[in-house]
Amino acid sequence: MAQSNIKVAVQKFGNFLSSMVMPNIGAFIAWGLITALFIPTGFFPNESLAKLVDPMVKYLLPLLIGYTGGKLVHDQRGGVVGAIATMGVIVGSDIPMFLGAMIMGPLGGYIIKKFDQFIEGKVKTGFEMLINNFSAGILGGILAILAFLGVSPAVDGFTGALVVGVDWMVAHGLLPLTSILIEPAKILFLNNAINHGILSPIGAEQIRTNGQSILLLLETNPGPGLGILLAYCFFGKGTAKQSAPGAAIIHFIGGIHEIYFPYVLMRPLLIIAAILGGMSGVFTFVLLGGGLQAVASPGSILAILAATPGNTGSYVANISGVLVAAVVSFIVGSLILKTGKQTEDLDEAARKMQEMKGKKSSVAGSVTKQQGEVPASVQKIVFACDAGMGSSAMGASLLRKKVKQADLNISVTNTAISNIPSDAQIVITQEELTPRAQNKVPDAYHISVDNFLSSPEYDKLIDQLKNDHTTSKAEEEKRVSAENNTDSNDGLLKEENVFLNQHFSSKEEAIRFAGSVLVKGGYVEENYVEAMIERDNMTSTYMGNDVAIPHGTEEAKKNVLRSGFTVIQVPEGVDFDGEKVRLIFGIAGKDGTHLEILSGIAITCSDMDNIEKMVHAKSAKELMAIIQSN
Repeated sequence: MAQSNIKVAVQKFGNFLSSMVMPNIGAFIAWGLITALFIPTGFFPNESLAKLVDPMVKYLLPLLIGYTGGKLVHDQRGGVVGAIATMGVIVGSDIPMFLGAMIMGPLGGYIIKKFDQFIEGKVKTGFEMLINNFSAGILGGILAILAFLGVSPAVDGFTGALVVGVDWMVAHGLLPLTSILIEPAKILFLNNAINHGILSPIGAEQIRTNGQSILLLLETNPGPGLGILLAYCFFGKGTAKQSAPGAAIIHFIGGIHEIYFPYVLMRPLLIIAAILGGMSGVFTFVLLGGGLQAVASPGSILAILAATPGNTGSYVANISGVLVAAVVSFIVGSLILKTGKQTEDLDEAARKMQEMKGKKSSVAGSVTKQQGEVPASVQKIVFACDAGMGSSAMGASLLRKKVKQADLNISVTNTAISNIPSDAQIVITQEELTPRAQNKVPDAYHISVDNFLSSPEYDKLIDQLKNDHTTSKAEEEKRVSAENNTDSNDGLLKEENVFLNQHFSSKEEAIRFAGSVLVKGGYVEENYVEAMIERDNMTSTYMGNDVAIPHGTEEAKKNVLRSGFTVIQVPEGVDFDGEKVRLIFGIAGKDGTHLEILSGIAITCSDMDNIEKMVHAKSAKELMAIIQSN
């Protein structure tokens, strides 16, 4: 458990660092292009235009990083104070202050966030703007001074030590050994943190002094991943072999390295191929004098060629390093694939990759098996989640409404994954749960969604069904009548269980608060709270549209005494695995008695206008009225 917590903490820290840089990659590319084109050794040397290079790398890029870091912590005000604080480290140093910005940006956001929490409810009406502006200015100014006097010299010293260490490794031929750390770190999704948090600042300083930096090639080299994917093309089996050529193109040309991670996870020994390929590539770069004069992001061969200094020697060195890395990883990867038993569960590997990443992968779907056609004459659609009491119920309610509006005679129900009926024709689940659902009912048509409240997959499915379905009016009226005769459960939503203007530092704190309300209300036993935490760790209870619905696992249903709800308003939001949640509906469901009100909540929350009204509601009665009006 401790080891797992450490892994999660490291992943979250790495994701936070990369989140400060990734939104600003366009600025890095702009700086890289101007550098590559107009410096004295560029493609089109121009003394006037080259004057843009230093101010961009010294001022623009660190300020953007600092602003973004502050905004991640405390929205706009955090961004402004983070940028002011970052100015202190910029002025206090002669080197690009990327590392300083990554420190001062979030720190500035954190300080102003704590100040705002301290004065909340204490400012007299009419003085809000005055207090907001002066507090940001004063705190930002103080932080800028502290950064100038203390943080900047410390970062200067740290960066200097790193530069000396790199120079020593280069002088002693040890730089290739960095691949022992970098290649496994990619699989842990620390690549952006390493590349942009450590290598890029040192590389930018080397570019200023030497015109290029080999460090910018250490993580971005697509050769190791290309070799592994080519090995699967020739010696893989099943789905892995079929999908590897497409993945190789996306990786090598598109620069999306994470697409080859599931292939490594299927055969963990392939990490050896990645390490040896990386080491061979770095050795070639060192031997031939390779390097880049700008950051290559993403790690595409096209980006590397664009950032290569404009001389034949540099092109030969960089291309050779990429090819050597690919050849070595291909040879080693081929030996591993040929000599060992292959477990070709690419879906499971993709799922494991997303668990390790700590959030949904944007490319996992590119390597998993594809669905066929929507079955003809659909009669039964099933929404499934782990427990069958929360997210699946809300999704089923929304789709059921769309089915009615389309005059389709189709049953839409929800259940736990373990209870999916064998005659289910279409099964809809959260993306992380789809492999489990496919194992349960492999013959069904499976749809993965990442937003149960407003997924475009619903309308797409309805359009497909309308073209191939005949409505039986008598059956439809019978079903509607049965649903309308359900006893009202509006009494489940009670004013004392609605909490406004709450603040939470983490999703776990928010979930525990929701669970404690259910315990105090006599809806659940105490150990249900831990089951709520466990359920969210299995698959996020974020539903989309700034809404989360924490609830227990299927196993924890026995700890539910009676159905109940709590509604928690979090105006500033709380992070649920990278998603901002402003409304939390804590759920305890027993014998399906909660489903009617949950359906109403789902329909209400599918409209962002209703979300905004609930987030800004000034009383529990006002918030409840918005839900009950739908």
